[in-house]
Amino acid sequence: MLDDLKPKIAALENNLSEMEKSLDIENKKDKIKELEYKMGEPTFWDNAEEAQKINQELADLKTGVDKYASLKTKFDDAKTLFELAAEEGDEDSEGEIKAELTDIETGVENLKLEILLSEPYDKNNAYLELHAGAGGTEAQDWTQMLLRMYGRWAESHGFTVETEDMLPGDEAGVKSVTLFIKGHNAYGYLKSEKGVHRLVRISPFDSNARRHTSFSACDVMPEIDDAVEVPINMADVRVDTYRASGAGGQHINKTSSAVRMTHEPTGIVVQCQNERSQLQNREQCLKMLRAKLFKLEQEKKEAEIAKLEGDQQKIEWGSQIRSYVFQPYTMVKDHRTSEETGNIDAVMDGEIDAFIRAYLNAKANKAI
Repeated sequence: MLDDLKPKIAALENNLSEMEKSLDIENKKDKIKELEYKMGEPTFWDNAEEAQKINQELADLKTGVDKYASLKTKFDDAKTLFELAAEEGDEDSEGEIKAELTDIETGVENLKLEILLSEPYDKNNAYLELHAGAGGTEAQDWTQMLLRMYGRWAESHGFTVETEDMLPGDEAGVKSVTLFIKGHNAYGYLKSEKGVHRLVRISPFDSNARRHTSFSACDVMPEIDDAVEVPINMADVRVDTYRASGAGGQHINKTSSAVRMTHEPTGIVVQCQNERSQLQNREQCLKMLRAKLFKLEQEKKEAEIAKLEGDQQKIEWGSQIRSYVFQPYTMVKDHRTSEETGNIDAVMDGEIDAFIRAYLNAKANKAI
């Protein structure tokens, strides 16, 4: 019955109205006009660095406003279709209208998720690192499975993925890998993935078909803009070069283009072999080092605040966050939010938004 759709329409209308206020749409429209006027000035590109920042700010503002406008237009069209169908008693249109409303609901949920990404570096690109835990080939294979999962997730969101460094497993899989994921809000989404990921399955590498538990650690850092001050004394940094491994032909085999940087006061190590020249790899290494040192300082501040507030919860890099069980049953469960699903194949294909959403909601409500 068409009347059954009335509560859903009313709820969506209310959600969109609240979202317009949360997103501050009207002020953003004014800001867009202001920036567009600036970009039209003859001297705009005289300062290329500043111009690029304004250009990026404008793109980010337009993205949010356009997404809301698109949802509002879809809703208005669906509401008009509903009103016409109700007026003409056209019950056959119920299925079409219901499908449109469901699509709009999904869009609203995704936009709500973006509203939660309000912390200073959420909109930045992200570095994501995976490291196989103890367990040899089984853990290394699990790390490669996670690598594929995050690649598929990034692809579905229109992000680009660059592999900065990868250490293959001894027999199969990956020992460690560093990805650079580029896209609006990449860090905001992926910060939920930091921690240890646990796999339970019957190992394909065990001739006795026994069940194994494997671990892989994920770390996530925002790309830090040059405007953010991260003091690095290069006298404290040891720089080593070595031959890159993997595909690349003669250049890869004969040139020590790969770079490893070790920050001796903290023991932080970063390395890059993705670029063809040593200079480019050094620049990328330095960016990763800045990101890691920045994150270290942020974690120190968070630990101090937690101590002052009397929060006894451990803040540590290695906390287990999620379990992926293949046998004897199928389930993926996030231990921080209790979000879970039995569709493990979809998760391994990159469908992890439900876990990200649950984490961001819990964080916003100070539940974690």
